[in-house]
Formats: sequence, structure tokens, C-alpha cells
Amino acid sequence: MTATTAAPAPAGTPVGVRPYQSYVYAYPHKTAYRPLPGRPALRALWRGEPKEALSLYLHVPFCEVRCGFCNLFTRIGAPDGLTGRYLDALDRQAAAVREALGDEGPVRFANAAFGGGTPTFLTADELTRLCDIAERRMGADLRAVPLSVEASPATATADRLAVLAERGATRLSLGVQSFVDDEARAAVRPQRRADVEAALGRIREARIPVLNIDLIYGIDGQTPATWRSSLDAALAWEPEELYLYPLYVRPLTGLARRTAHTDREWDEQRLALYRQGRDHLLAHGYEQVSMRMFRRPGAAPQGPDDHACQTDGMIGLGCGARSYTADLHYSFDYAVDMGEIRAIIDDYTATADFTRAVHGRYVDGDEARRRHLLQSLLQAQGMPLDDYRARFGSDPYADFPAELAGFAARGWLRDPGPGDGTEPGALLRLTPEGLAHSDALGPALFSPAVRAAMAAYAPK
Repeated sequence: MTATTAAPAPAGTPVGVRPYQSYVYAYPHKTAYRPLPGRPALRALWRGEPKEALSLYLHVPFCEVRCGFCNLFTRIGAPDGLTGRYLDALDRQAAAVREALGDEGPVRFANAAFGGGTPTFLTADELTRLCDIAERRMGADLRAVPLSVEASPATATADRLAVLAERGATRLSLGVQSFVDDEARAAVRPQRRADVEAALGRIREARIPVLNIDLIYGIDGQTPATWRSSLDAALAWEPEELYLYPLYVRPLTGLARRTAHTDREWDEQRLALYRQGRDHLLAHGYEQVSMRMFRRPGAAPQGPDDHACQTDGMIGLGCGARSYTADLHYSFDYAVDMGEIRAIIDDYTATADFTRAVHGRYVDGDEARRRHLLQSLLQAQGMPLDDYRARFGSDPYADFPAELAGFAARGWLRDPGPGDGTEPGALLRLTPEGLAHSDALGPALFSPAVRAAMAAYAPK
């Protein structure tokens, strides 16, 4: 079963609208990227771009296992010497990118993140080198800006955590998914709760300020009672952040659903579990930041919320990382299949010249407006209308009349209240049901051109 199969809508959802269509963590998606004609030089792309508050992302495409639901750009394990060769290439890329940014004006980083894959797949010494690349090659002061790092229970070892804490990590995100061993196995994520609890203890001992725990709902065999037990097990650690992810089954991933239930039944299950989890966390004092993200009051923000890594001025290093200028999003080739990923990683480690963008998509004015609306509207706090008008010189209701009217008709937009939306501080904001349907609302804002490019992409 895939997330795009047509089916009747569950109770509480308008007919014809499936609530789980696509997680819009970046727009346009990499399946809309294509080889760039002429391979433009990075120095030309970044000339004239604001560089005073860049985001920095370092991608590590290795995991000890690959979860059944995962379609991230990552491979299982690494033959002898591969991680070293990968870091060598990352160092070469960083040197080329930093030179391309130039010295005509200040180049500063406002936040940094290590993702993957699993960055903590690297040894403690290799993590030290990863930090050195960010600091010495790129000039990011990791101890002075928010630094988020993703980890798995098996790789959250004391020596690795000590390196990250010493180098300034302010947030550690642990992919737990479920505290119920049978559910973890059903999601093809072999782990024991005892090992997860031990890893959480080590993270707390490392005194990294923000702990995030990822949980998944919609796993085969999961019930409201077992979902509640995972939520309570996570809350026992008083994490500063919690992410609640709906399970998706995507092409070329390892998870094959063997149950007899229908798409509608699965949608109903996921929506019910989402609402249960949301209400449980709200009752425990957490604030909802987006459909997926919940933050404990008083926890320090760690940069863009909900992995909204699509603000202008993003530097991505590594073969699965994206970079953003105002006019171009670029990366390397994208794949999910293990053989294809291994080939792309091998090509990356053999690359000597990183001075050009090779794969990406140009972003015109319409796409920029869509991206801003998506990025802002999917946050619980909503989008200040003044910000949109100041940035684009137009009004979102004029730019997207059909889409916003459709959202309002479905009860997904809050009543703006008195006034016509032009008063200072007016917000375009989702209702609780709008947030619950973020994975339907987001794709509804994709442009026809991006839809066509994504549909033409051949999964590999």
C-alpha cells in the first residue's frame, strides 16, 4: 500500500481527501530536481546572495540498519575505509563551497545540523573530524549557534555523545519510533526497549540541552493502549521536544504491509492515534508547533521549526544534502534503492571538483510564494500576512484564491476575526483539523510544474 492510493475518506475528513498524502519537509521535493544544464558555478550562484545568517547542514549517509519505512538517502554499514573517504570528499566539498561564498562580505552561520542517515554511525574520532570540517573549513562557530544532531539508540554511545557535547551540540534527536519491542520489529527496526532506555540515560548524562524523541503511529499491531505506553515512556524522560510521525509506506523501502485492512481503515487508525497523541501531549503541557512537532514550554528554539530547512541561504554538504539560494535549489542525484545509493556515494567520494551545482531546480517567483506559504502555514503559529506582503508585494488570497478558499471550506483555516486581514498582526492560520490534515494541505499547494516533474520521476 502506498500513501497515494485512492480510497474513501475516513470519518471527519472531507470526501475525496486522503489525510496522508505526503510529508512536505522540503519544497520542491528532490524528485522534481533534474540535471542542471551547464552545471552553473557555485561562485556565480552565490554572488550577491545574503550570507549573514546561513544555515549549515552536513549529511552522513550511513546507518547500522535501515528501518522498513525509511526512504532517506542512506546505506547500511560501510566497507573498510569508506567513512574516511567520505569525510575526505566532504572536506573537499567544504573547501570548494567556502571559496565560492567569497569574502566580499561577512559569511556567518546562524544554525547547524548533522543529519543522515545516522551521523553517530561515525566513530568519536570521525565525529571530531566532522565538527572540524564545519568549523575550520566552513567557519561555523558550533559552540555559538544551535547545533542539532540525529542519532539512533545503538550509536548514542558515551564517547560519541561526549564529542558532540564538547563541540557545542544543543539538540540530540533520537529515533525511537516505538518503546514496544513488537512494534519496533513490525516497523523493521530491530531494537530492545532496554537498549533505548539506556541510550536515553546516556544522552541525559551528556547534558545536551535539548532532547528530542521521535515516535511513529500507524504501525501494524499498534493500538491506542500501546501508543499510550510509548507516549508515556517518552514523557518519563521529560524531553524538550517530541515528534509524532505518521507511518508511510513508500516505494523501494523495506516495509511490505501484509495486513488485510483497507486504506480507509489505515487512515482512520492514523488520524485517531494522531489525535490521541496530540491531546495527550497537550494535557502534559507541551505546545504544538506543527502537526508533528511538540515542544515543552521553556525549551530553547533550535533554529527553523519542524526541519523547515528551506529558508533562503542554506548550505548543504554531503551527497544527500540540499543547498538553497533565492533562485536555485541544488543537490546531487537522489535514490532510495540500495544499489543506486551505493553508486552515488561512490561517485561522491571519487569527486575532485565540487565547484559546480549538478542537480537541482530553479525557483521562480510563483514557486517562491508557494514555498513561503507552505513553510509558514504548516506551523501552528501561522503566517503573518504582513510578512508575506512585504516579501512578495502581493496578497496570498490574491495569489492562491482557489487553494485558500478550498481550505476554508473544509474548515482548515481559522476565522481571521474582525477586520479584512490588513490590520497589523493578522495571521493566516490553520485550525486544529487543518493541522491534522497538513499532509493533504501541503501537497495541494504544489505547482502544476512541480507535480508534473515529480510524476515523471522514475523511482530508483
